[in-house]
Parts: sequence; C-alpha cells; structure tokens
Amino acid sequence: MISSEYQEHAISTRLVSPSAVSVDPSKANDYNSFAEAYSAANETNLINAYYERPAMLALAGDVAGRRIIDAGCGSGPLFAALRDRGAIVSGFDASAEMLQLARQRLGDGADLQVKDLGSPLPYPDDTFDDVVASLVLHYLEDWGPALAELRRILKPGGRLIASVDHPFAINLIHREAGREAEYNYFDTTNWTEEWTMGGRTALVSRWNRPLHAMIEAFTGAGFRITTISEPDPDPAAREMFPEAIAAKPRFLCFLFFVLQAE
Repeated sequence: MISSEYQEHAISTRLVSPSAVSVDPSKANDYNSFAEAYSAANETNLINAYYERPAMLALAGDVAGRRIIDAGCGSGPLFAALRDRGAIVSGFDASAEMLQLARQRLGDGADLQVKDLGSPLPYPDDTFDDVVASLVLHYLEDWGPALAELRRILKPGGRLIASVDHPFAINLIHREAGREAEYNYFDTTNWTEEWTMGGRTALVSRWNRPLHAMIEAFTGAGFRITTISEPDPDPAAREMFPEAIAAKPRFLCFLFFVLQAE
C-alpha cells in the first residue's frame, strides 16, 4: 500500500477539452497560484521524486566542480541535489512564488532569478558547463529561441540535459480519451490537463511534438544528441509504491536527452 503521506501529495490529472481552456487561457500554468501544493507533491510523488529527478541526476553523472544552470528550477529540488553533489548551480524560473520556495530550501545566497525560458537570459556567453531543463521545454510552442539562448550560455562541448513529456505517452492519453480526430501525433499540439493536488485544482497546458520535431529543434540549435533515455523508476520506488510498480514496473512517461553543444 502507498502510505497516506504519499497519497496526500499525489497529483491526480484529468484531460480537459480545448474549448474549456480557450475562454480564459491566462488561467493555465499559473504556478504562482499553486506553488506550495505542487512543490509538496513534487517532493514525494512517484513520477517526479522516484522517476524523473533520479533519471536526470543519473544522466548528469559526476558534476563536482561543474557550473550548471537549472532552467525552470521551480522550488529547487534538482538544484539542491546537484549542489549537494558538488556542482556550482544557478537557476531561474518564471514563477516568483516557486522561487520563493526555492530560496527557503537553498538559502538567500543561492543564485536565483525570475526569468521566462525563451526570453533573453542574463548570463554571458559560454558561462555554463551544463544546462538542466527538467520538464520545462514542453511549455513552449516554439523551442527555437529557448534552445538558442541555452546554446549561447553553454561552453563549447557543454551539455544540455533535458526531460520532456514522452510524445508516445501523450498520444496514448488522447487515444484512450477518444480524441484521435483532434490530436495527430505528427502535429505540434497544445493540450491541457486539470491537476488536483493538496486540495487545489489548476489548469496546466503544454505543447506536445513528435520525436522527429524534437530532434530537428535540437540539431538546428547546434546540439549533437548523445543520449536518448527511457529509464526505469528508481529502485526505491518498489518500496514506496509497491502496487503501482507491480502493475507497471516500466512505463512511458517522460523522454530524456543528453545533448552536446557543438
């Protein structure tokens, strides 16, 4: 059984019709309004704490002494883990409330800035050894400006380590909902879910694109793909979520890339 603590901090999701979002799209992705609830869920749930974050750290490997920028750092769990491993970490996020939580975690001396991914970034050229972009690119319709900026601030040979929604998993979600007619795998498509967490509900809207479009965006921005990963959950997930892992010991949820700046 999953403990009551983990049930409390789970995120339940419901696919939302596009017509329900088009009335007031400003209500989507307002992380300021649900920062605490999301951060609490992110700390302990299966897909973030025991799947996505361990996979990102494994792909990063030995980061001691490396200068890393955490793009879309949220409340800072990945930032903290990289710093604990000896990296020199900076971070930015579009949500001021998420960064306030990050400052509580990381201390007032942490290098944190409120910035949108895709806008010009306040860092010099060739500054960082690595960029980690954890579940943030898929909020953008056009990856071009964001990838160009990330490439600019990376040193030659530096790495972009990124996770995004797995396009096959998102395609399956829409098929299971009977929405094949309005969702074509080969298109770049906006889609929205209603998240419920900690007694709060929020609309979260993302852009899904086919695998070939991701690869074209990466290579077009001057990156060479060195790794594409569909990892197992962290081994600790078997103890924390025995029923979920027994039912699906492997699952498609996110897709992970390691890219080298050429």
